[in-house]
Amino acid sequence: MRNNIVHIGAGELTYEIRAIVEIADKLKALGIKTNMENIGDPVAKGEQIPVWMKQIVADLAMKDCSYGYCPTRGVLETREFLAEMTNRRGKIQISADDIIFFNGLGDAIQKVYGFLRREARVIGPSPTYSTHSSGEAAHAGQRPVSYRLDPENNWYPDLDDLRLSVQYNPAISGILIINPDNPTGAVYPERILREMVAIAKEYDLFVICDEIYSNIVYNGQSTKPISDLIGDVPAIAMKGISKDAPWPGARCGWIEVYNADKDPIFQQYVSSILNAKMVEVCSTTLPQKAIPALLSHPEFPVYLEERKSRYERASNLAYDILKEVPGLKVNRTNGAFYMAVAFDKGRLTGSQTLPITIKEVQKLVDGLVNQPGVSPDKRFVYYLLAATGICVVPLSSFCTAELGFRITLLERNEAELTKIFRTIAESVTAYLAS
Repeated sequence: MRNNIVHIGAGELTYEIRAIVEIADKLKALGIKTNMENIGDPVAKGEQIPVWMKQIVADLAMKDCSYGYCPTRGVLETREFLAEMTNRRGKIQISADDIIFFNGLGDAIQKVYGFLRREARVIGPSPTYSTHSSGEAAHAGQRPVSYRLDPENNWYPDLDDLRLSVQYNPAISGILIINPDNPTGAVYPERILREMVAIAKEYDLFVICDEIYSNIVYNGQSTKPISDLIGDVPAIAMKGISKDAPWPGARCGWIEVYNADKDPIFQQYVSSILNAKMVEVCSTTLPQKAIPALLSHPEFPVYLEERKSRYERASNLAYDILKEVPGLKVNRTNGAFYMAVAFDKGRLTGSQTLPITIKEVQKLVDGLVNQPGVSPDKRFVYYLLAATGICVVPLSSFCTAELGFRITLLERNEAELTKIFRTIAESVTAYLAS
């Protein structure tokens, strides 16, 4: 090319959650039966969408208004409904104009980071959801900045690490919180959230809180939405219907903006996000129109409780099996539907293997694990996939120095779920001993 046309942050755009699918597809073609435990799509794992929910969508599909543009911020009636839900808690008051809809939170995340000044950094958790870390790093053209989540303490944030990172890096302008967390499944107590907000206030930062899993909390745990705790600190809460409806294919997420009037710079920044959305005209209309009817339907809380009970059983089943495996750091999942498991430091040597029976599969895996820069936990993930057909995601792909894997808890068949985790336990034991 006459000029270098590649964006400075292009190398930071990675998404191993889906990249591993390409390898799984190659192995399927070679005769390996796979269990895809890599991505948080309940529908793909057999979730039965209730008839009442389908009827709401079907009725909207028969209305002409569902096929047109909506206001750039989103459908007014829906934004008013969501604002009222927040206002009823009484901790903070917002209007419909403080809500902006996007084509899924992936779209929102790219715009929230993409319209930051390049020198302004948002510190996020480590490990963290890849879309956040990639989006933030790509906007800055540098590696992500992060604070540590501690696998020895329920994957809670290391608040001393966060405070010191903010104190000694003046470029940090915001703090990202994911609660409940992806990839770890941790649910943060109110005291931790309050301290994170206090750090933001002390250093004049804004907060981004990804609350896409806020309705999926179990095992007797509880937390608070950031709107209850934010006080007068500028903040953005990220929400959607992809996980709790669940309707990931709707690509329908939104942000709620708190305290924009408290800081003119933050207000100008939010306006730039809205202007960027205006260039696109708007987000998809029909899913927005469905939200009030879905969330206010009398069957919705019943349906949600049934799903939470299922994830709770899965989390305890997985924990009880894997906690007995030497060499692993295992925490019980209390929210969302993921489990992050870390290997004890030094247990992965970079030369361990699992037996593979198909010659062509062995050849493919040899080529994968011998590529330059393959992390030790990615090596394990490749061997696990080839030897057992279980597809998980290496933990190192979530912007962390911890080595391990993330797996979903979405398998509906409890006998199959038990088989999957027992196979993982046996595979880890054999791999570490090889």
